Amino acid sequence: MRPFAYQNPDAAADAVRAVADRPDAAFLGGGTNLVDHLRLGVTSPGLLVDVTALTSDEITDTGGGLRIGAGVPNSDLAADPRVRRRYPVLAQALLSGASGQLRNMATTGGNPLQRTRCVYFQDVSTPCNKREPGTGCSAIGGSTRNHAVLGTSEHCIATHPSDMAVAMTALDARVQILGPAGERTIEFTELHRLPGDTPQRDTVLEHGELITAIDLPELTMARRSSYRKVRDRASYAFALVSVAAALEVDGGVVRDARIAFGGVAHVPWRARRAEQALRGATVSDDSFAAAAAAELTDARPQPGIDGGNEFKIPLLTRTLVATLRDLAREEA
Repeated sequence: MRPFAYQNPDAAADAVRAVADRPDAAFLGGGTNLVDHLRLGVTSPGLLVDVTALTSDEITDTGGGLRIGAGVPNSDLAADPRVRRRYPVLAQALLSGASGQLRNMATTGGNPLQRTRCVYFQDVSTPCNKREPGTGCSAIGGSTRNHAVLGTSEHCIATHPSDMAVAMTALDARVQILGPAGERTIEFTELHRLPGDTPQRDTVLEHGELITAIDLPELTMARRSSYRKVRDRASYAFALVSVAAALEVDGGVVRDARIAFGGVAHVPWRARRAEQALRGATVSDDSFAAAAAAELTDARPQPGIDGGNEFKIPLLTRTLVATLRDLAREEA
């Protein structure tokens, strides 16, 4: 048993102050990731501040878009008729993650902040720069099948595990944040960080900052969007690769696209090169494969004792092609 203090404040601002005042404090929401790490010894906060009842659990219309309170459970978000109709990619991504029981507990604010499922990060007996900066990365040269091929560094090759975050990245979502200095808004694509020299920092959030809501903009093409996830088993498994995509086609030509990848980087990866390659391209498998190739130009597969993860390059290409092909058929 690792002892810790617990607080249940009456307001979000009080919770923010409580965490900001103590370097060893952490927010507690659904707890689906944090509780695991407490049990494994990955983290040992001295104070947990409960925010379960302090952020909105409502989804509200914002003139074409939606504001999703940070307290909205993943299951409620996936089931909301407005989300299913306007942003099917998000509903599909949520339903592909975890299990029904976990989706009932996991929240919109907490889901994007879950940490990597790298086996070395979760094994406190092994060196890990993300868990203990400066100790080394056991994954490099180790078991790398589930690791990143984009945006890696010599200090970390871990992947981000969230399915929901991949869809949010493709949808141009924005994050509402409350911190010690007040409120601020950032693009969802700016929330997560590549590992660089500081892999212990997953996001740009400062200590004490709390996500209060996520805004989805009005995006007409998102009504025809899809999430495709490739994994080792049909449920309760993290992505080897995944694709969130929305496509606008007119007369057999791609007019616009939104694409994000999961399972291949330390962040939910916005595929802007692929999007650019698709605009003005004729709808075809060759065009879709060329878009994947453009995005994967800088991919660096990792060798490993389990055969490595070079397979992710052709697998991601096929997954993108299949996803875009299906969306193009819907537009026809």
